[in-house]
Amino acid sequence: MSQGHHITSIKTLSIVIGALVILTGLTVFTSRFDLGVFTVPLALAIATTKAALVVTIFMALRWDNKINAAIFGIGILFVIVFISFVLFDTAFRGDLPNTTKGTIMEMEASEAEMQSREPDASTRQFNRTPE
Repeated sequence: MSQGHHITSIKTLSIVIGALVILTGLTVFTSRFDLGVFTVPLALAIATTKAALVVTIFMALRWDNKINAAIFGIGILFVIVFISFVLFDTAFRGDLPNTTKGTIMEMEASEAEMQSREPDASTRQFNRTPE
């Protein structure tokens, strides 16, 4: 490819600006509704589409060296992977069966209180014989 600047036609720029305006309207429209777990992925998909349009057309990535497009695509892929990790972590954080409510200090205080009432209560729990 030559080192010259690519001239984008007014028609192409108008179509992209129209698409960006429509996608912005879609973002505002979807923000009015509670879509549950689909709210964040939909917002991210719309934002990614808008960013891809801007980078591809306005920043002329479409007509640039193909390695730059590959680097951009790999970057988007990594962002999707990392955001997916965060979303999976926060979505399933409350489903762990071995968690208890309260801080460590509260648990230690309640355990000390229980032992002060019955000093051998904690040892009885583990030394039971099956009946």
